[in-house]
Amino acid sequence: MESMTGADGEADRPAIDGAIHNPGNGDHFMAIKPVTRRIRVYRGERLIADTVDAVRVLEVYQKIYDPVVYIPPSDLTEPLEPVDKSTRCPLKGKAAYFAFDGEEIGWSYPEPFEFSKALAGLHAFWPDKVRIVEGE
Repeated sequence: MESMTGADGEADRPAIDGAIHNPGNGDHFMAIKPVTRRIRVYRGERLIADTVDAVRVLEVYQKIYDPVVYIPPSDLTEPLEPVDKSTRCPLKGKAAYFAFDGEEIGWSYPEPFEFSKALAGLHAFWPDKVRIVEGE
């Protein structure tokens, strides 16, 4: 692990191998890691995604956020409806939101920043709206 100096000139702090840092705030960063097990996403009893190609995002800013699993759109098993809503993340870019059966259940980054391009088009889900099963 090497050291880095923050954009604000603060003292050196450890760099995290493979981390993607917010260009405007070195204390805000994430790591994108492949998930090595099968992931299934259910809304009630309906299977809406099934993949062996997910990635997990681990993000830190003012706290350590819960890890988020992102699913390729090719592994969705049910259609999702776009929601007229967007937000912007300084690490990922502009988020688009989607619904299932009329209820918003998640988001994606259709055109993320270049440094976050590994998330392009992948779908993430609100954990209180779906059940995510990892492993067989």
